[in-house]
Amino acid sequence: MRVEQQPAFILHARPYRETSMLAECLTRDHGRIGVVARGVRREGARTQRAQLEPFQRVELDLLMKGELATLRSAEPSGPVLRLTGDAGLAGLYLNELVVRLTGRQDGNPELFAFYDSTLRRMAAGEPLAWTLRRFERDMLDALGYGLQLDIDAIDGSPVDPALVYFYDPESGVLPGRVGDQRAIRGADLLALAADTAPDTAGLSSLRRMMRLVITFHLGGGELKAWRVLR
Repeated sequence: MRVEQQPAFILHARPYRETSMLAECLTRDHGRIGVVARGVRREGARTQRAQLEPFQRVELDLLMKGELATLRSAEPSGPVLRLTGDAGLAGLYLNELVVRLTGRQDGNPELFAFYDSTLRRMAAGEPLAWTLRRFERDMLDALGYGLQLDIDAIDGSPVDPALVYFYDPESGVLPGRVGDQRAIRGADLLALAADTAPDTAGLSSLRRMMRLVITFHLGGGELKAWRVLR
């Protein structure tokens, strides 16, 4: 099957055989796909190779056959996003998260839109910690793992901003106790649900919570990016 002008982002690319590259791409309509880019490591193919850099939005022409697609052409689409320093590390975290939590060739336009807007926020200099928590929340929702953050899973009562809870990936929000490493204020759960940034302490609690949730959906594994992200 031939696919033309498919909006995509390059998640990762590595050398493949003598002159080619193997890229993982997030496409709008076909989800994550593996793409063989033949000949792009040759000396005269620098322009084509430049289109396979992470965070670059491109339009791909592909020949889809089996698990791997063959790249026919890649053209820039939209502004080049410059992610450096901590923003660059955060971008690599997004890419690893997408690769680890998604299957190949499972189209998800909603996830594509969340990824696109998150890169733009990071490139614009928006606070990274909050930007990442928003993406994690939205990605889980797009994949069918949405978080119920405003209801106590025990009795169905609304989460009280003045109380302490913890989030169980299988059950949802449960009563917690002060001093527990999993403890998170009700106010912080409600802030994430309402898309309103909490204070610094709340962001730290949400980071711990989201790592527990993501670890659960990874089947107990962890992400390499967590070793460098704070």
